[in-house]
Amino acid sequence: MSPPNRGCGTRYGGWGCPGMRAPRHDALARRLLAAGAAYEAFETPDELEADRRRAQAEGRPPGYSGAHRDLTEEQKAALRAQGREPVLRLRTPDEGTLAFDDLVRGRVEVAWAEIGDFVIARADGSPTYYLANTADDLAQSITLVARGEDLLNAVPRQVLLARALLGAAAGSAPVGEPGAAPAGDGAGDREAGELGGRGGHRPTLLDDALAEVGFPPRPDPAAGAPQWAHLPVIVGQDGKKLSKRHGAVAVDDYRQQGVLPEVLCNFLALCGWGDETGRERFTVDELIERFSFQRVGRNPARFDTDKLRSLNGDAIKELSAAELTARLEPVFVEAGVLADPPTNEQRALLASLAPLLRPRIQTLREAVGLVAWCFADEVGYDEQSVAKHLKGRAGEVLDRAAEELTARQEWSAEAILEVFDALCAELELGRGKVMQPVRVAVAGTHVSPPLPETLAVLDRDVVVERIRAARPMAAEAT
Repeated sequence: MSPPNRGCGTRYGGWGCPGMRAPRHDALARRLLAAGAAYEAFETPDELEADRRRAQAEGRPPGYSGAHRDLTEEQKAALRAQGREPVLRLRTPDEGTLAFDDLVRGRVEVAWAEIGDFVIARADGSPTYYLANTADDLAQSITLVARGEDLLNAVPRQVLLARALLGAAAGSAPVGEPGAAPAGDGAGDREAGELGGRGGHRPTLLDDALAEVGFPPRPDPAAGAPQWAHLPVIVGQDGKKLSKRHGAVAVDDYRQQGVLPEVLCNFLALCGWGDETGRERFTVDELIERFSFQRVGRNPARFDTDKLRSLNGDAIKELSAAELTARLEPVFVEAGVLADPPTNEQRALLASLAPLLRPRIQTLREAVGLVAWCFADEVGYDEQSVAKHLKGRAGEVLDRAAEELTARQEWSAEAILEVFDALCAELELGRGKVMQPVRVAVAGTHVSPPLPETLAVLDRDVVVERIRAARPMAAEAT
């Protein structure tokens, strides 16, 4: 699992890391070949395409024809002499069906004739998804695989691979009852549910490969193939499969936007699943307790970003001021607003602003745009805000505001609001005509948390200095 997945509150690392698995995949491929479960096939892409077209014209299943299934050593040598490098294909049963129970889709049956011998290792030796995924799940004794419905057709191949990998290692001494039959023994029509563990009584081909490359043994030697649950595909609000064209689709993108990890986890659980009570907000522990595949729908799940923002905003509102401050700090550091690490003064100011931000943001990142100016040494002015609000009598408002805020003994939100109301009465202007010019002068923009409360957490001298510094712009706008 990659570091960005931490945006969901998950952990990563250990023997399951992709870069550490190649040796066992190679060891398994060699053993499958030696056991006769797999074979070398030398066809070129053009030959495979021609075979596919013939099958289509003849009405045969589109799978591999098996042309190189039984090559002699002399034939293989001749093909190698032509410069061809083989892929490895796993033998599939010639007849029969596979039946398995999917926790979402129910009973699924597939005829082996529709599958054909499939590639498990490429010509360069790298494993295909089927081998790598199946081997990794079995090596870790995974009991449940939940994934997208687009991988439903991979199950027959993975079942067959699991049978081969859980077959007895060469030279092992069986003790007790055997487990599921390995590939090629006529058990192609057995149900996937029969693919159990071997009771830990004899080493399997997989166990032998793990030992060779120095990997830890399987956590549960008795475990067999996992159960499968194939979840509905997630679509964007346009009804099309979710992709980069819909915007952020990586977990780390949402972390950078300021979506809380626990909220993203909650939201993703709701993509296709619904609680019987209709409730939508859950902690991770509650999701673990209440989630069931029986309540997962089969229809495509809509990825509603508006709903995600709403859930995130609700969760932010429930954070304490201290919790919100702790969540905001890395966001402000990443945005370059705070030093890394922040100074004590910056932390104190952010803590004072957190209660003002809490009811007004739906993502942590939105807070940066609202109050970054509070931490800046110089104000950056938004041209549209200046043009709209520093005009008319704005210069007079700024002059009087600077005078009255300087003269006021008390520096609090209540006292600042009293100054603004007094100016409204004196100048016969509405609050907007008084407060917006001051807001633009101090913040550089016409959008901020409530002005009196925000100014109250700033130093009075800084506020007055900014008002006076903006005065020439008001004159120009007039």
